[in-house]
Amino acid sequence: MCEANVYIINKDGDEELVLESVDKIFPGDGIVELENVFSERKTIKGKIKEMALVDHKIIIEEI
Repeated sequence: MCEANVYIINKDGDEELVLESVDKIFPGDGIVELENVFSERKTIKGKIKEMALVDHKIIIEEI
């Protein structure tokens, strides 16, 4: 499978799970929209910091 779990790093440096099994990412100006295989959607204020696709992990930095 090609899904990844998305985590956000807050300003204190803590990592928190945002959404599991994400298969679509729509980056925008200061936001990242996520959609998973179950059609759940979330919009996060932040930017993509790291994508470790072998580990199925995407990190978003809070802005």
